[in-house]
Amino acid sequence: MALARSFSKLGIAGAIAVAALLALTVFAGAAIAQQRNNGWQICNETSFVLEAATGRPDGRAILVQGWTRLRPGECRLAVSAPLARGTHYLFARTSSAHSGGRRQWAGDARLCVDPGRSFTIENPPNCSTQGLEERHFRRVQINKRDTWRTTFSEAQPYTVARARQAGLQRLLGDAGYDLRAGRRDLDPRAIAQAIAQFRAAQRLAPNANEDQLIDALESAARRRSQQVGLTLCNRAHGRMWTAIARRRGEGWESRGWWPLAPNACVRTIDEELIQEVYFVYASLDTDQGDRLLAAGGEPFCSSPSRFAVLGREHCDTRYYDTLLFTPIATHGREGLVVDFEDRDFLPPGQQPRAMAIAAGQGDAPPPPLPPGHGLAPGSAPAETQQGSGD
Repeated sequence: MALARSFSKLGIAGAIAVAALLALTVFAGAAIAQQRNNGWQICNETSFVLEAATGRPDGRAILVQGWTRLRPGECRLAVSAPLARGTHYLFARTSSAHSGGRRQWAGDARLCVDPGRSFTIENPPNCSTQGLEERHFRRVQINKRDTWRTTFSEAQPYTVARARQAGLQRLLGDAGYDLRAGRRDLDPRAIAQAIAQFRAAQRLAPNANEDQLIDALESAARRRSQQVGLTLCNRAHGRMWTAIARRRGEGWESRGWWPLAPNACVRTIDEELIQEVYFVYASLDTDQGDRLLAAGGEPFCSSPSRFAVLGREHCDTRYYDTLLFTPIATHGREGLVVDFEDRDFLPPGQQPRAMAIAAGQGDAPPPPLPPGHGLAPGSAPAETQQGSGD
């Protein structure tokens, strides 16, 4: 298990807190006058950059396509006319540039996607056999052949213009610029000053338009997001299941699962690491059985399905399983990337040793890892998957 990268504090003021939950709703049926917009149009009236995937009937199959990128306040044509009447499907996620975990707009229809790149596929019966992942799409009933419109919105509704302004503020905060709200809402002077500083720092052309500004801000925010938090990477030869545990207030929280294909990574925490010790769990799938981390660890609660458990005591009486999570010391760094390699795992069937819970319930630095499993420099992530266990 190798520490691939560490990061120290940035020289920019701290990012603003962005904690609005995305509660997206659908509005359909608005006629579009321009002929070039005929078809299924999707619009983003949120303060996030969104990435959308669609599914549409194609004979007896469902054709799934992604990803359509939507800036705040932007509309894009997802499917051209003529439209097939009947059930269509829609899924959206926020850009990985945004802090606070990736929000999703989802439903109950299970379709396959390629999470890391653009794709067009006929939905297969099994996602994993094709190297794809399952997502839950929202069903959209389309009853027109020429035009249909679906709008994403937040719990706090925005107009298109207001979504644009709020999106700029959110991206500036994600990129590390300190913005303070005015008495009622956003402070236009602070936003204008931050934009001017960003344009100068990035050497944007004087005539760069707002779309180009948003694109540059998203790139800067994505770069910054890769320098903070806890990222786990699978450098082994096999599918891996990962989870984390950390302090939450006065107690503890364990959270999982993040499945990782070989050479894939996931950012499990996307904010600055402020604790001295975090805990990670990983198991490696093999034909002979699961392989567990040789380093051992301390007990935390878990579940066979996706979980977020508060507390680490009395797991069995709360109908949870108990697993050993390995401690990882941050040594004051605000970003870590941890590589899991084949050598980090025991042979199938062997169990790791349990560490005694340190005084202060894990606040002390962890004991040394066994020989060959130290935190040594490694490679950077090749592919970052969805970074939230919610």
